[in-house]
Amino acid sequence: MALADVRPLAPGLPFGVRIGGLTREIVAAPAVQREIDDLFVQHGMIVFEGVEQSDAMQLALSACFGPLKEHPVKSINFVDNDRMPGVIEIRSEPGRGVVEIDGQRLSHWLPWHFDHCYNDELNRCGVLRSVERVAQGGITGFLDGIALYNAFPKDLLARIEGKDIVYTLSTQYDQLKFGRPRGYRMIEPKPSSAEFLAQAAAMPRAIHPAVWTRPTGEKCLHVSPYMARGILGMENAEGDALLEEVCQVQNALAAQCSYHHQWQGDDMAIWDNLRMLHCVSGCDPSLTRVNFRTTIRGDYGLGRWEERAAA
Repeated sequence: MALADVRPLAPGLPFGVRIGGLTREIVAAPAVQREIDDLFVQHGMIVFEGVEQSDAMQLALSACFGPLKEHPVKSINFVDNDRMPGVIEIRSEPGRGVVEIDGQRLSHWLPWHFDHCYNDELNRCGVLRSVERVAQGGITGFLDGIALYNAFPKDLLARIEGKDIVYTLSTQYDQLKFGRPRGYRMIEPKPSSAEFLAQAAAMPRAIHPAVWTRPTGEKCLHVSPYMARGILGMENAEGDALLEEVCQVQNALAAQCSYHHQWQGDDMAIWDNLRMLHCVSGCDPSLTRVNFRTTIRGDYGLGRWEERAAA
């Protein structure tokens, strides 16, 4: 074993590891890359601790998991492509995209979701790096779909397993249809460019299974409340009630199946987008928060556009 510092992500968690002591030189070795990738397949998430905070290091870690994928939303903020091709900037700026939850106002809050649910192809994973942090809030949560499936009520699983969920590119908080937390309301919408709105309007609806079986045999509950529009073939009161129940039970079970990461100045994290959901706690609307994320290619082959489903 080439890696000298590998530890559980947190006591009692059934997923995730921490890896320390990595440098660009160590990560460049093919044997080390294979070992890191094997740990990722097994555990679903890695927090890299004490790593160099540079573009080059983020790209070196990303290379362990596959080639980069261009983000499907063309109007998103990209980091200088000459420096970091395919890397996006996730920026929360004062007063832009504000919600209120239980009386607290937050910017850049995001509910549980998986990336690219609005697309026919997902991405395998992404490496996230905190560039500008806040003292309070700004926490990223990670929810394991395998642990969630195993903890879910069996009667509810029987009702949702085999169903497909319909998603659209709809980022505004007032469009959140399922799984809303208590005391939720939108205060300030997210800014949306004309280019983004045109792309969203032109995209067909995407369809992904609520439950899928990994090549390693585990079943994974994989429902994103964010951008979900309903259950395919059940876009009615009965179907909406079922999907709302699934999302609310998922919220309730998250505490025992999730990990919440407080960003440090020397870490990066990667999670399996085909297995896990993630969320963002949000922060004080007067503050700025910036992350850089690589997007790594690797689909599971189960998503499709609605037109193809109807053919």
